[in-house]
Amino acid sequence: MPNTLVPGKVTLETLAAVYENALIPKLDADSLKRVQASADRVAEIAGGDEAHYGINTGFGKLASVRIPADDVETLQRNLILSHCCGVGAPLADGIVRLIMTLKLISLGRGASGVRPQVIHVLAAMLEKNVLPIIPEKGSVGASGDLAPLAHMTAAVIGEGDAMFDGEVMSAKQALAKAGITPITLKAKEGLAMINGTQTSTALALVGLFRAHRALVSSLVSGALSTDAAMGSTAPFHPEIHTLRGHQGQIDAAQALRSLMDGSEIRASHEEGDERVQDPYCLRCQPQVAGACLDLLRQAANTLMIEANAATDNPLVLSDGTIVSGGNFHAEPVAFAADQIAIAICEIGAIAQRRIALLVDPVLSYGLPAFLTPRPGLNSGFMIAEVTSAALMSENKQMSHPASVDSTPTSANQEDHVSMACHGARRLLQMTENLFSIVGIEAISAAQGIDLRAPLSSSPALDTVRKGIRAVIPKLEDDRYMADDLKRATELVASGRLIAPLTKGLLPVL
Repeated sequence: MPNTLVPGKVTLETLAAVYENALIPKLDADSLKRVQASADRVAEIAGGDEAHYGINTGFGKLASVRIPADDVETLQRNLILSHCCGVGAPLADGIVRLIMTLKLISLGRGASGVRPQVIHVLAAMLEKNVLPIIPEKGSVGASGDLAPLAHMTAAVIGEGDAMFDGEVMSAKQALAKAGITPITLKAKEGLAMINGTQTSTALALVGLFRAHRALVSSLVSGALSTDAAMGSTAPFHPEIHTLRGHQGQIDAAQALRSLMDGSEIRASHEEGDERVQDPYCLRCQPQVAGACLDLLRQAANTLMIEANAATDNPLVLSDGTIVSGGNFHAEPVAFAADQIAIAICEIGAIAQRRIALLVDPVLSYGLPAFLTPRPGLNSGFMIAEVTSAALMSENKQMSHPASVDSTPTSANQEDHVSMACHGARRLLQMTENLFSIVGIEAISAAQGIDLRAPLSSSPALDTVRKGIRAVIPKLEDDRYMADDLKRATELVASGRLIAPLTKGLLPVL
């Protein structure tokens, strides 16, 4: 995969590779011509008499305060230091890499007025893996992700802390060890660095990547559950779904059909099964998972646009004029994050109902109570199902839209904000919960498949079952279950649950 970032054309695949530390990004050299042109224009304005916001004025409510030319560098430095007000745990390395990359892309649009030197330092930090320590909380998702981006920028100027060689140290020390000279910010450069939606967008992208992995994993665990419960594949017939027309539903049904193709268990009850219809959690998988897939795809489109956008303020337009606007307002990101949260919640809700079906002998069509060969003496998967219910309920509580919760800030200058940053950050916990729910379903369904022996599942699903059994043995008698659940969660989170399956079998974003 090429590592050159062409602003305006960067793909989700590239951003995912940056997050996973498989790619060291570099900005397209041609974009630096536009960057230099806008920097020259800002320098011209800074040396003149006309007031321009953020170049020779104060910020926010202090925009009417004129700043003398001799104080412009101090103005930019003070802006960064004063805005380093983040609290909470540091963001993970992959998220920080993604934030820095998104800032490179935004600056590379050539509308921010920064010098190429600023971009070179940021790119060098990514190359040498000098990662600023960015506290997770402090942005309301408008006027830019000010606090988190200020912590990022502080490291660029040799202030604050950074991670280097696996050790937290002062940013000044980290830059020195990496052979990078910190930069002195010129007119508008500090403002350009902290105005923008890069933290919110990075968090939402990570939530998107994780949600998609959980969704396709849930198609696999759902297919396993359907076979374990001797459910019908008739509801996955392609014409049912083409008659409705939603692409996500069509794709989900195709995946389920392919996953279950060739199952001995399914063939064993195609004739003489007295059940007319399966419960919704089996029968309506394409409709629910497909709707979630469509929602994730819509969010992906929004976030791909935002990742390629110039989102600071003011912007240097193509004719050289400098205009104040509001691209820093992260409302599109907030909506995308809320969409992802709803999808996460529903993926977990229907998966949890399938777990509940499998452990209930009234519904599971011949499986023993709680999936244990000796119920009564053993409790089997009884409390694993309860844990999945607890996680499902927690995700329901967190799925309330963050985007509707504006509050005025900065002496009412910034009187409507998006709350995109924490709306996106919550996706990390929600997907962690979802990984566990899907993991519990996978091991419950694998247990059900084992209990159907000597009948076997389809070749695809049997490959998945064997992968589960390589790390989690079949449950014969009760044992300490927490370790099983932890390993199941990791199988889903890491992608190892679905890794053995044929590429192209599961739907992509």
